[in-house]
Amino acid sequence: MLKIKTLFILLMACAVYACGPKQSAETVENQKQNDEKVLHKLVTIGGTVSEIVCALGKQEWIVATDRTSTYPAALQQLPSVGYRTNIKAEGVVSTGANMVLADETSMNPDLKTQLEDAGITVKVFKNELTLDGTKKLIHEVAESLNLKEEGTNLVQSLEADWQKVTEKLQGVATKPSVIFVYARGAGTMNIAGKGTFADEMIRLAGGTPAIRDIEQFKPLTSEALIEANPDFLLFFDSGLESLGGVEGALKITGVAETTAGKQKNIIAMEGQYLSGFGPRVVQAVLELSELIHPQAQ
Repeated sequence: MLKIKTLFILLMACAVYACGPKQSAETVENQKQNDEKVLHKLVTIGGTVSEIVCALGKQEWIVATDRTSTYPAALQQLPSVGYRTNIKAEGVVSTGANMVLADETSMNPDLKTQLEDAGITVKVFKNELTLDGTKKLIHEVAESLNLKEEGTNLVQSLEADWQKVTEKLQGVATKPSVIFVYARGAGTMNIAGKGTFADEMIRLAGGTPAIRDIEQFKPLTSEALIEANPDFLLFFDSGLESLGGVEGALKITGVAETTAGKQKNIIAMEGQYLSGFGPRVVQAVLELSELIHPQAQ
């Protein structure tokens, strides 16, 4: 009986010993995550920067964002500091953040100085709106957060995905012409020229930008549409909705005389997804390619 009791005690001791380190490791990991949240209280400004932080696995570090930070959807539940071009220092300071990550189009020198005077670290990044620019931006954001390894892994994943897309595009024989129209109702429409996200995305997706004689964005005219005669008209989904959908787009003066109008080739994609050049850029290129090469499906 004594031997049995002794054996039982030894077994119980071993069980406690075996469980002890596991519980301790879990406790340490939880404490580490809590400490990281205290050390990293971020305000991210610009949808692409916000998306990169989340893709690096640190969404929980973000305490507030701007209105353009819509993906992942959970970001829309966080406090907002306003639209990216109209950020006020007071709003950022009130979040309790200790670091701001922003794209250069949203961070003017005065705002940066005000935030730094308040003791907040400010990191500003340039989004070059190219695939190489996306990879560079991921590395820069990752390094600013001491997440170099995570950044490298994310870029390698993007490169692997891009290789698959390029292999698929090699089998596409045609390069349909495309015009991107930025619309905010029938009274406000602009077409994208050289040097825009649309120009680059259309090329990457195996299309041809139909507008070659303008830089950036210019007001849409019926003459320009008819002369360019695009095979497709591309919109943000919100822009197409503001026109009343496909039927509304077909009523734009000049559209009916284009190939796009005659064949009702009116396509749309979510704005940040199409224009952001963030971690989802390869998926966006693939989706656009499928829209303008339906026969290849």
